[in-house]
Amino acid sequence: MRYGTGMVMVLTAGLLWSFQALMIRQIGEAGSWAVLAWRSLAMVPVLLAFLAWRGGGSPWPAIRRAGLAGVLGGIGLVAAMGGAILAFQTTTVANAAFLLAASPFLAAILGRLILGEAVAPRTWGAIALALIGIFLMVREGLAAGALIGNVAALVSALGFAAFSVALRWRRIEDSLPASILGAAFAVVAGALAAIQLGQPLAVPATDLMWCLLMGVVTMSGGMVLYTLGSRVVPSAELTLLSNTEVLLAPFWVWLIMGETASAATFVGGAVVLAAILFNAYAGVRALAHPRARMTPGA
Repeated sequence: MRYGTGMVMVLTAGLLWSFQALMIRQIGEAGSWAVLAWRSLAMVPVLLAFLAWRGGGSPWPAIRRAGLAGVLGGIGLVAAMGGAILAFQTTTVANAAFLLAASPFLAAILGRLILGEAVAPRTWGAIALALIGIFLMVREGLAAGALIGNVAALVSALGFAAFSVALRWRRIEDSLPASILGAAFAVVAGALAAIQLGQPLAVPATDLMWCLLMGVVTMSGGMVLYTLGSRVVPSAELTLLSNTEVLLAPFWVWLIMGETASAATFVGGAVVLAAILFNAYAGVRALAHPRARMTPGA
């Protein structure tokens, strides 16, 4: 695969993921946990089939190799997927999307605390800048009564950060088996939580259609493209390219549904995006010019 092809695949993955918020907004009656269960159930066979095709045989050996790290990463994905659904249902899409973008910085902090991984000074600076943006957005959300949505978005970001750290803990290069485990866990967690909270798992046909469409097309399709593209695109560039999800999610909801966000949300979101782009760009430059990291004052 050529680099250009991989780059297009990662960009397309971000494009597919960006439609998630719009599709969740089309769901009228199904609760957050029922949505999680049905969407995740649709993901499992698609990802299993792709893993089997790519490996030329049974997908189970690859899943077993994921081990404890894959299980912990899968649990993190449950929090990430469940939190995102609740956030998109209870706060503005712009607010949720920008808060979800804090995940790389949370991963850096967890990696430092749990794995002892060094964090570059540029990343600490970007984290500080992102925290300022998050504060601006959360403060506005509190004033608008969107506390649940803001907290859910941050829990989702923390869950995806935990997923990333779990993969690095055991140096798992392929995230797909852990994603399959996460989807399977999410089916069980969503069903149990829905039953416990009295939310019906039997949902209207229209809501079910949107759940299945998300699972089969946007979630699974994006994950497959992202996995393929990651073979030739460096990790720092993956972070940068996949941010198309954060940029486009509020745009689709505004274009189709006319939903707008407050000025504070866009100011805070712009600060978060500036931190992300700065950190990703600096990481790409460091990869492209490794000698610069060894130059005094660089």
